[in-house]
Amino acid sequence: MKQLLNSLDKSTRRQFVERCAATSFGLSILPGSQFVSGASTNQNPTAFGKAKSVIWLMLSGGLSHIDSLDPKTGKSKGPAKAINTSADFQVTDFFPKFATVADRVCLIRSMEAKIGVHKPAKYFMRTAYEPRGTILHPNLGAWGSHYLGRSSKNLPSSVCINRRSDQANGFFPSSYAPLAIADPDKGINDVKSIGGRSAATKRLELLNNLDAGFRRKFNDKGVNSYNGFYDDALALMKSKDLKAFDLSEEPTKQRAAYGNNSFGQGCLLARRLVDSGVRFVEVTHDGWDHHKALADEMGEVAPVFDQAYATLITDLEQRGMLDSTLVVVATEFGRKPNFDGDGRSHHPVCFSTVLAGGGAKAGFVYGKSDDAGYYVDDDPVSIGAFHASIAFATGMKIEKPAMSPSGRPMTVGDGEEPVLELFA
Repeated sequence: MKQLLNSLDKSTRRQFVERCAATSFGLSILPGSQFVSGASTNQNPTAFGKAKSVIWLMLSGGLSHIDSLDPKTGKSKGPAKAINTSADFQVTDFFPKFATVADRVCLIRSMEAKIGVHKPAKYFMRTAYEPRGTILHPNLGAWGSHYLGRSSKNLPSSVCINRRSDQANGFFPSSYAPLAIADPDKGINDVKSIGGRSAATKRLELLNNLDAGFRRKFNDKGVNSYNGFYDDALALMKSKDLKAFDLSEEPTKQRAAYGNNSFGQGCLLARRLVDSGVRFVEVTHDGWDHHKALADEMGEVAPVFDQAYATLITDLEQRGMLDSTLVVVATEFGRKPNFDGDGRSHHPVCFSTVLAGGGAKAGFVYGKSDDAGYYVDDDPVSIGAFHASIAFATGMKIEKPAMSPSGRPMTVGDGEEPVLELFA
């Protein structure tokens, strides 16, 4: 029995529950019981804990800082023109709608990293740790579940949109992994395809009974971490909160304002979810890897982001949610200043990110790149410090480490300190 149990690796145990989720109603993972920190935050600066939720917008491929948020002149200049904004800084004319909400954002022009390959760079940006073969690291949603507990009675604490969850819980329990929504238009799509909420509930209860023997036989913490899955899933199925995933509840005009595409509708879904109690939502937007035909490709992908972002910031502000929602624009790296009239290569040593709401300073630029946009000139911000700053804004007690399975103490941002100058 013991040998058989040891032969089941984490992947096998994970597949067991993911099968349950997928065949019941299209879920990837739902959160189980989670630790709640009771430590006082009275001695922390005002911004500590102001962000009750985080919307993380991931621009996959590597956003060119020079062609977007940090325009340059001379040989580095790309096809776009610099334009004024509602704040005291410029962006390029690829982002005209972003320019109208610039007075609500905190722009960081001094990000630096050391990984220039897509897959490990994405992992690094999402976790603040370099990939290692012996351990998986958690994203900020999983850290939030660890430090802050559940954010909602029925809804998951973490959701990712337009991508798979990819074990974002890291070394934390699998119940901390995000619920993956592949298509924001469909939401939890299998609920309707199998006959509605009642049919999904019956199917889930049947699966629970069938798998109970498996869970009893393999009394392992990797499997036990899913024991709350069925209760949480059933609670969601029976809850009115399920409608948070249904974009048909939104007026047609509002949906059009975000843009009729997966990123725009993903941003709208993110707003609905944080409004309903989800703490961390990532929305992925692909298409930013512009080695060639940069002008044409930016002309296609930038308007999608520009429209959705400006609408999201305005929507959150009008609903009184921006002060308590931190909107993050992240990317794995920037692009090289060398521009030959066609495209730009990967460039991790200098790039830009954005924060808005959640206690971040508004209309503010932090850090500076050199005149060519090649290196950071002032106030460098590491990926670790970026993560620590976001965690600080959400109220995580990041000075208290979590223990990895090997017994190593781990922290948000790999020991880096938050950049307090980013917050009002």
